[in-house]
Amino acid sequence: MTSQTDLIPEPGAVTVRGPGFLELGPATRLAAAGEGAERAGRLLRATLGTATGLPLAPGPAEEDDVVRLSVDPDAGEELGEEGYRLTVTARGVDLVGGSDAGLFWGTQTLRQLLGPDAFRRAPLPGRRWRLPLIEVRDRPRFRWRGLMLDVARHFMPKDGVLRYLDLMAAHKLNVLHLHLTDDQGWRVEIKRHPRLTEVGSWRSRTKFGHRASPLWEEKPHGGYYTQDDIREIVAHAAERHIRVVPEIDVPGHSQAAIAAYPELGNTDVVDTASLTVWDNWGISSHVLAPTDNTLRFYEGVFTELLDLFPDEFVHIGGDECPKDQWRASPAAQARIEELGVAGEDGLQSWFVGHFDTWLAARGRRLIGWDEILEGGLAPGAAVSSWRGYAGGIAAARAGHDVVMCPEQHVYLDHRQDGGEDEPVPIGYVRTLEDVYRFEPVPSELTEAESRHVLGTQANVWTEVMEDQGRVDYQVFPRLAAFAEVAWSALPGPAERDFAGFEARMAAHYRRLDALGVGYRPPSGPLPWQRRPGVPGRPLEGPPPNR
Repeated sequence: MTSQTDLIPEPGAVTVRGPGFLELGPATRLAAAGEGAERAGRLLRATLGTATGLPLAPGPAEEDDVVRLSVDPDAGEELGEEGYRLTVTARGVDLVGGSDAGLFWGTQTLRQLLGPDAFRRAPLPGRRWRLPLIEVRDRPRFRWRGLMLDVARHFMPKDGVLRYLDLMAAHKLNVLHLHLTDDQGWRVEIKRHPRLTEVGSWRSRTKFGHRASPLWEEKPHGGYYTQDDIREIVAHAAERHIRVVPEIDVPGHSQAAIAAYPELGNTDVVDTASLTVWDNWGISSHVLAPTDNTLRFYEGVFTELLDLFPDEFVHIGGDECPKDQWRASPAAQARIEELGVAGEDGLQSWFVGHFDTWLAARGRRLIGWDEILEGGLAPGAAVSSWRGYAGGIAAARAGHDVVMCPEQHVYLDHRQDGGEDEPVPIGYVRTLEDVYRFEPVPSELTEAESRHVLGTQANVWTEVMEDQGRVDYQVFPRLAAFAEVAWSALPGPAERDFAGFEARMAAHYRRLDALGVGYRPPSGPLPWQRRPGVPGRPLEGPPPNR
């Protein structure tokens, strides 16, 4: 049994109803009223049954020793769409959600209350499954509580993505932003353009460490998700009330696509036929040519994506697009003159605007990194504010919805400590406490403007994360702090009780252990988590662009 004070993220209100406890056993039943409750019940029975060995067989709600699940839309004003009320008494458990999603998040709290071993995949001998007698009333602060996984720089096999969806669910995060394409790899099958994966998903070697490192891993790296893999990922996420937002980068970060289809590049100034998928980090100078052929090609890509990803948002990147090739290209200069746009920056804005209109015509919304604000943006488009708060402030004031993910605060590839043992140190030192004190809503916004802040997102760029162990190390435990920032109604950053959060983390580390997460221990990296001799780029001031 876990103390009611050890819950992460911290719930809105907890009331202790007595000194005793409710013990679950082989006779405990599960009663799920209604379709939404039945889905939550199936998942709860699967996860808790696996961990505890208890059958949690269906039973009547009116009896004792029953876990009762229900959805009450009429409780929306009290609970909100994703809120829940969890009551544990001596005769059973009552869990009510304001929606299917709220009920599901409530099951995650129930799981935490049973103790860390409730997160295992097989029952351990001699365990007793006790719940404290309490009432929890809870609802999230933000409706976008996201994690961006960069699977382009280092490919994460499908099972790893499914595992991260489970970890997100355990932390009540509800948006997975999948960064599927970049200069270093294309990771999603597009049937009408098969070379995107045949050629674009593999690079011959990989830089080991920061781009200034002299070290190379001299073997091919790559992989991609078939369309059925994507359908499985999206379905697994939907069962856990997680939305999946795909990102296909245009017009920059496109060397892998140009290597696969050289006609997509600026062929009048570059020999794109000899181009390969990039094996280094940084920002490639190879960007898409501003041609009708390029537009039609990517319309085909997005057409297939819309069949795979049902979410309203599609991310088009739009960041870090070097303009050198466009400046040198007679074809690009002629296009600028034909369109009557303001130089190369106007050309990028035209690219973004084209897909903004194209997606809107199909009932979807474009979202991109904050560079897409440059040159104007259609009213329905949203902005991921990564270069600090400024882009998000400008977007909100212009009436655009915003996801706050400033690199100075929630880029989890940045190092967690200033010590020499940190593996491949990158960027700012951002400790667990730093992430816990992050505030997603800028104080400069008015109340009306702040309503455009959909929520927040932690970003995980994987240039220096070559496998699952490295991703785990960089993401955890800081994702637990971020999850509380995204979910809980915390006071201002200076008033937050980090000492209390650290105390709750003592129990949460045991949950992460049960889940098999290779997190960074509070005492520092374990010997096998270090990368001696692999150069990073520690900085005292602002970090470089990724």
